[in-house]
Amino acid sequence: MTGIIDQIKRLGLWDGPVEPEPVSGGITNENFVVESGGRRYFVRTGEDIPVHGILRFNELAASQAAYAAGLSPAVIYHEPGIMVLEHIEGMTFSEEDVCKTSNLERILPLVRTCHQEIPRHLRGPVLMFWVFHVVRDYAATLEADGSRMKSKLPELLDLAQKLEEAVGPVDIVFGHNDLLAANFIDDGKRLWLIDFDYAGFNSPLFDLGGLASNNGLDENQERWLLESYFEKPVDERLWVAYSAMKCTSLLRESMWSMVSEIHSALDVDYQSYTEENLARFETAMQEFEALRA
Repeated sequence: MTGIIDQIKRLGLWDGPVEPEPVSGGITNENFVVESGGRRYFVRTGEDIPVHGILRFNELAASQAAYAAGLSPAVIYHEPGIMVLEHIEGMTFSEEDVCKTSNLERILPLVRTCHQEIPRHLRGPVLMFWVFHVVRDYAATLEADGSRMKSKLPELLDLAQKLEEAVGPVDIVFGHNDLLAANFIDDGKRLWLIDFDYAGFNSPLFDLGGLASNNGLDENQERWLLESYFEKPVDERLWVAYSAMKCTSLLRESMWSMVSEIHSALDVDYQSYTEENLARFETAMQEFEALRA
């Protein structure tokens, strides 16, 4: 970490010497807060992570477009491995915060704006995020690298194929693709959506399913989410496709963690995170299979 801190200190935008303060909680990047010239800045650091499909040019383009769309803080500066953003003073959401009806009513417009408005501001090449490709690619990585979960991969791939068939044809929007509670910040006046590492074109059902599965929404909340987003009643076809994508969001999060167990150097208990998400996935699959019975 010392090398990263020294690199941040040498950036040419500071008004005098600075002391970057590490920010805890990141499970993909190392982040810092820097105070300079009476202002605070949020500094995200990290190189490309090909095993996770993270390419920093894409994150930068999405972050700049998200600011232009009114969703996210401004990108103040960037260079390879570093992105400096305006610092937002506020409360990072927990899963319990996301589940509050009053907050869901504020979150949904952010998700819709991400899907519909960010593409109007994007510049340059951007990525596609198709979760079933991600799952297959993770499986190949885990097989090649001798994951402790290697024996479970054939079963997971079979389930992924069934889920992909159940999703069927999809509309395409620009997805955030990582709607964890911690990616919402409430500054007391408005909500912000942050962290566009995995952003890319995708089905809206992935973000809606991920929002539900990552934060433990109940069925009534899920149906409200779908009806409000699509502005129509939820029919059986939509509910099945959504439920399949919700399952797959949990499968992807589980396999992301399995890969991180092997490839990440961050001090994070990825094995526990894997087990937690696999348990959620298995519960969701049981519910999905009951739906299809």
